Amino acid sequence: MSSEKSTGGNDMDDERTVEVWDVVVVGAGPAGASAAYAAAVAGRSVLLLEKAELPRYKTCGGGIIGPSRDSLPPGFELPLKDRINAVTFSLNGKYTRTRRSRNTLFGLINRPEFDAQLVEHAQKAGAELRTGATVSRVEQHGSAVPDRRTVAVVLQDGETVLARSVVGADGSASRIGAHVGVKMDQVDLGLEAEIPVPQAVADDWRGRVLIDWGPMPGSYGWVFPKDDTLTVGVISARGEGAATKRYLEDFIGRLGLAGFEPAISSGHLTRCRADDSPLSRGRVLVCGDAAGLLEPWTREGISFALRSGRLAGEWAVRVSEAHDAVDARRQALNYAFAIKAGLGVEMAVGKRMLTVFSRKPGLLHAALTGFRPAWNAFAKITRGTSSLGELVRTHPVAGRALSRLDH
Repeated sequence: MSSEKSTGGNDMDDERTVEVWDVVVVGAGPAGASAAYAAAVAGRSVLLLEKAELPRYKTCGGGIIGPSRDSLPPGFELPLKDRINAVTFSLNGKYTRTRRSRNTLFGLINRPEFDAQLVEHAQKAGAELRTGATVSRVEQHGSAVPDRRTVAVVLQDGETVLARSVVGADGSASRIGAHVGVKMDQVDLGLEAEIPVPQAVADDWRGRVLIDWGPMPGSYGWVFPKDDTLTVGVISARGEGAATKRYLEDFIGRLGLAGFEPAISSGHLTRCRADDSPLSRGRVLVCGDAAGLLEPWTREGISFALRSGRLAGEWAVRVSEAHDAVDARRQALNYAFAIKAGLGVEMAVGKRMLTVFSRKPGLLHAALTGFRPAWNAFAKITRGTSSLGELVRTHPVAGRALSRLDH
């Protein structure tokens, strides 16, 4: 597979061949790898740019729910560290109760392995990977752009890469998102520790996770077991940094894990898009964290990255084929419509759930631990047989209850 070639220069002596890729994807996380795969299987020339060397660590709980599993490329074998069939819920360390399921609720992975494997699938489909490539900006006009059908991706070292379309999947602090003009209306701080534990402790957690509804509005903590390591984390609204750090310390302490030294301690910001935030500009699309696409209540982002990445890759192919700005704009708007019709609906319900949870965490805790239909709904969502949006739409009682709590 080869990318398009074009010539430039003022005379025959200065003539040179310039490589123009059909699709350039910036960022090799789940969104970027999915976009690269989707464009490559369509038979287009695809370049995947990643600033780090793979595999690289990523702060993330690593929960793979049903929608994530269903969005993986054919033949993808999940590198699961555990299969979860039990959830322990607590309300800031109190009123603890464990609910169990006969079937697996979701799986747990380590992001370095998972991300690297997704990239390998994109490469097998025909995408070319370049690591150590930091993008400084994109240009759609000016001297770096040879014609109106081309986007210039300018790297930190000064090199310019040309493409017919670009997908930005470069994380929550995205340079491509800044170019598009992505706007966020929710920013949260997540803190996490990877804690190696003795075999006896690991055995106690196998097959079970803990979700603790936290002390600050909208906050919660989690324990995810992965072989001989527990991923322990908390998340809350940005601006509560000191309180969030105390919450993590208290959380680890009351779990009896304070005596174990974390192998990794990290933090990150999650950003959730505003309703009117753009998803494209010209021939440039954004997806995943770069677009602020994640579930606002749980801040689950892997399934949103995989699904939006696939759509971005498919529509980037159409954008690359557009012969003028009007057609490119039409295709980009179709991509935005596809995102809003699916993930946008889930996000809207998630925002409402976050509002309710922030006001009445005890009510949610009581429902999940003592009301079987609520637990069944949780299980259906994690398995991927339903979604928040579908539950509200198809169960009038749930919709009415959420509306009443909203007000």
